[in-house]
Amino acid sequence: MSRYSWRARAWFGTVAALAGATLAAGAAFAEAKYGPGTSDKEIKVGQTIAHSGPASAYGRLGQAEAAYFKWLNEKKGGVNGRKINFISRDDAYQPSKAVENVRALVENDNVALIFGNLGTPINMAIRPYLNAKKVPLLFIAAGSSAFNDPKHFPYTMGWQPALNNEAAFYAKHLLKTTPNAKIGVLYQHDDFGKDLLNGLRQGLGDKADKLIVSAQSFQATDPTIDSQLVILKNAGVDTLFLFAYSKQAAQAISKLADLNWKPATFLHLGSASVGATLKPAGLQNSKGVMTAGFIKDPTDPKWADDETIKWYKAWGKENLPNADLTDTLYMAGVAYAMTLQHVLEKAGDDLTRENIMKQAANMKDYRNPFLLPEGRINTTPEDYAVITYMKLQRFNGESWDFID
Repeated sequence: MSRYSWRARAWFGTVAALAGATLAAGAAFAEAKYGPGTSDKEIKVGQTIAHSGPASAYGRLGQAEAAYFKWLNEKKGGVNGRKINFISRDDAYQPSKAVENVRALVENDNVALIFGNLGTPINMAIRPYLNAKKVPLLFIAAGSSAFNDPKHFPYTMGWQPALNNEAAFYAKHLLKTTPNAKIGVLYQHDDFGKDLLNGLRQGLGDKADKLIVSAQSFQATDPTIDSQLVILKNAGVDTLFLFAYSKQAAQAISKLADLNWKPATFLHLGSASVGATLKPAGLQNSKGVMTAGFIKDPTDPKWADDETIKWYKAWGKENLPNADLTDTLYMAGVAYAMTLQHVLEKAGDDLTRENIMKQAANMKDYRNPFLLPEGRINTTPEDYAVITYMKLQRFNGESWDFID
């Protein structure tokens, strides 16, 4: 037995109790119901994600999820006695490839659901097909507000805070602390970047046109963003928003240092990874960067004695031996996987696609152990927002400090 096994078992039992993941005592289903991809032995879960290409850093989400489901199968017997058969395919962050992957997962691999896909353009491309087929598209790594639209797309649900809400959160802070800021925006020229920019404008209200002095876009495949940053600096920007994924965010922070330019810098929360963004950019260069926090950071001393983080570090050493565990993308992947586990446990022996989606849309005070202590997950059939609690934080060169 591994020296971590006893701790993992004890901790996981506590988490299950806190999450309400186990079925209520005495509850039983008269007859098991199975939909595509499910049986008394397994639940097939599909994924398309960028294991290569310009957003390949986010493939770590899929790696962590695969490792977690493997551990869950081996140590816990899966979910309600059924093994998770997790099939993750590479789309290289190309929507056309993602569509091809998803069709194969549904029509050839016969998966019960699609889970954890990265990116707004990817999920926009596959959403119509999956909703037409009534295949759950759950807990995607994309924060577009379009993914909280149960009226028109009842089979699609995000996970992280909505992009427009995140940007509006920054705008509220800015109006309170720096109402005369000269704002510059670097944003990815797709639905992801545009949603953040629109959320910022909405949050700033009638002051948006006056405060935003320059907004520069880039394509995900662009080799650098140097010229855009030079334009923003020359526009007199003193407050910069980086609405970008890890690769371009790291390039931007590094370029700011090269330009000896130090605007107040806000970073999209999905890119606020020490391992994937701030280390490549240079930790000292990253000092002072702000973002919306909603999840614990395993590198932060404030969580050193937290039981969840201690479990995660021990689990990671065993199950992701080659991973840099300071990269919060790995931890986020485990948090995503636990949320799906919670839903499947609630589904019990009714594993139809309809019931899986019903359980996802009816989470009540679910306490995912990786969220900040104040965070709870509550979804309803009318509101699919999963993560709603955020707190502003600033990088001190080693870890994040909350800003009151």
